[in-house]
Amino acid sequence: MSEDGFGSSGVRHPSSVIRHMTDLPCPPPDPNPRTPHFAMPAGAVDSHAHLFGPAHTYPYADKRGYTPPDASVAAYDALHRTLGVARGVLTQPSVHGTDNRLILDTLRTPGRPLRAVVAVEATVSERALAEMNGLGARGIRVNLVDKGGMPYDSLDALERLARRIAPLGWHVELLVHVHEDPALMRRLGRLPVDICVGHLGYMPAALGPDHPGFREFLALLRDGRCWVKLSGSYRITGMTTTPYTDVAPLARALVAARPDRIVWGTDWPHPIVKIPMPNDGALLDQLADWVPDAATRTRILVDNPAQLYGF
Repeated sequence: MSEDGFGSSGVRHPSSVIRHMTDLPCPPPDPNPRTPHFAMPAGAVDSHAHLFGPAHTYPYADKRGYTPPDASVAAYDALHRTLGVARGVLTQPSVHGTDNRLILDTLRTPGRPLRAVVAVEATVSERALAEMNGLGARGIRVNLVDKGGMPYDSLDALERLARRIAPLGWHVELLVHVHEDPALMRRLGRLPVDICVGHLGYMPAALGPDHPGFREFLALLRDGRCWVKLSGSYRITGMTTTPYTDVAPLARALVAARPDRIVWGTDWPHPIVKIPMPNDGALLDQLADWVPDAATRTRILVDNPAQLYGF
């Protein structure tokens, strides 16, 4: 059985549903983000961020691993103004389960261009999918790491749903430890839609880019139907302060494998960071180190997310 709760049959085992068995502390983001040290290109996209609360309006799921402080649209917009980000992709967090009301209400509110990745049950109706598509949803999220993030009984059920979202041009976004179960990754790579893997594959930096599981992940990326988010570097580093130089070899290997399949995201407001909270400007500066070529950075920040999310 894999650590993500699936056996060889692809059935999720209740005894291994989740790692986070308690309500973990969840500090807020740094309230004073600084501007990055490089010029952001026009039309830059933050491909991964979350909104939270207020809980009395948008309650959290009972099965969750943490309870976050509020993270409002106003604070999200202010962060983007500081960083020089023009467009954003809101990603459904595991604490809301398949209740997408906060994201969908935000998409309904007039403002700057936004897209979303939602979480849905296997029984979601065609009407609901069409409505979400019209609002700007472009994919479904499957979180194999955090409590409440995997609402399907098996990979077969996920595959059936993937066939249903294929006509919409949607993809499946995954939060998964890519190095732990290469067979699982190969199965996910055969879904009838593109996949997008968050947080650099959740690959511990200490294992390095030569780890066999990571090499298989690079091969999957090269096939062209897998995308990767350069996000959440603080989740995989062995360091405590930026820059997380141990993450750089992984990021550079991913970019070298398929620069046309890489996007970037803040992962704001950085839920359940287990090391000192980083500044968002310092996190963004890492991108210039990982991708020193300005044209390639523009591809990652503008062109690739425009293709994946339909901006």
